Amino acid sequence: MDLLRFITAGSVDDGKSTLIGRLLFDTKNILADQMEAIERASKTRNAGEIDLALLTDGLRSEREQGITIDVAYKYFQTPNRKFISIDAPGHIQYTRNMVTGASNADLAIILVDARHGVVEQTRRHSLIASLLGIPHVVVAINKMDLIDYSEDKFLSIAQAYTDLATKLNIKNLTIIPVSALNGDNIVDRSTAMSWYTGETMLSVLENVDARETTNLTDGRFSVQYVIRPQTDELHDYRGYAGRIQSGAFRKGETVAVLPSERYSKIARIELGGQEVEEAYAPQSVTILLEDNIDISRGDMLVPTENLPTLSQDLEALVCWMDDRKELKVGSKYTLQHGTSRTRCSIRSIEYRVDINTYEQLEEVESLKLNDIARIVLRTAQPIAYDSYQTNRTNGGAILIDETSNVTVGACMIE
Repeated sequence: MDLLRFITAGSVDDGKSTLIGRLLFDTKNILADQMEAIERASKTRNAGEIDLALLTDGLRSEREQGITIDVAYKYFQTPNRKFISIDAPGHIQYTRNMVTGASNADLAIILVDARHGVVEQTRRHSLIASLLGIPHVVVAINKMDLIDYSEDKFLSIAQAYTDLATKLNIKNLTIIPVSALNGDNIVDRSTAMSWYTGETMLSVLENVDARETTNLTDGRFSVQYVIRPQTDELHDYRGYAGRIQSGAFRKGETVAVLPSERYSKIARIELGGQEVEEAYAPQSVTILLEDNIDISRGDMLVPTENLPTLSQDLEALVCWMDDRKELKVGSKYTLQHGTSRTRCSIRSIEYRVDINTYEQLEEVESLKLNDIARIVLRTAQPIAYDSYQTNRTNGGAILIDETSNVTVGACMIE
């Protein structure tokens, strides 16, 4: 049974947490004691009927304010597939949390309040989903019960979003009219919207192809740890442990060690303590080479016939996540790319993206919280990278503030 990771995003009070709660409730993935706790909490808040949003809003401040603040992960399954749902906050202040949750998602559910239509946060989250390369986008036009299940209003909002998606080059788009509160078109087809003949939300989640996010072409292996027991039984053992980011590796294959650009052949591949002939993403393995080469954490093994770009000069789209300091030209940060860390400096800000029009605004002096822009940076050591659009796992990086050690920017290398 395969696994689908999906994120829910949208503006404040669009019903993201309620939609996840409805999915869990209608697919019978809520335990009896969980249900009792939710019923008690709903009575305490005088919510009347059961508040399904409480299933994901676990922080006290979230329940008091009735909003999602932090990313919440829920695990559930149906007879056809396993799921990890990522409930992202909708408030503009917490957009950075949405970036964090969306970085590993296979599908994005963007909620739109049927009363308000496409708003600024809808545009911002759609842009982030596009930049992060999420292959499937489902737009749930929620709260249809509050507009009397109007087909005309649904079609109007659907057309507005389709125009927006065209600008962002979103390819696999599905638009569904739903009422998360009443369960319309979530798991069961709505009787109040007989005019809608498409799939339900669960049907889309169960049948979408989740393999598109795994790059099985470009072999990339970042070394996380060097295993050197130095015991009598394993006196000459030198293994390089890590997770295969993309592609596949085979015993006897010639590989390059980057950034040193040394070469060797794979002597053994161990998976779960057993030797295998081949391993592929996203497996965690130990690789042993025929030659003793100086390799440490942060180095990368790649097949020689398909090398990444090795450079100190990078161009990247960045989502700025720091609410205290602005990004300015000349600023210095730590760049973490895979398991590699190196210092870097910002050479220039090429342009900033206008959230409302998606225009590229030039002559930008600095970036503030939630700004999205294209920057040029230079690293102290060469980085072995791919374009984010072709290889998400080897094209993503983060900027870390050197004084506070806080992640301040999410980068998509171009």
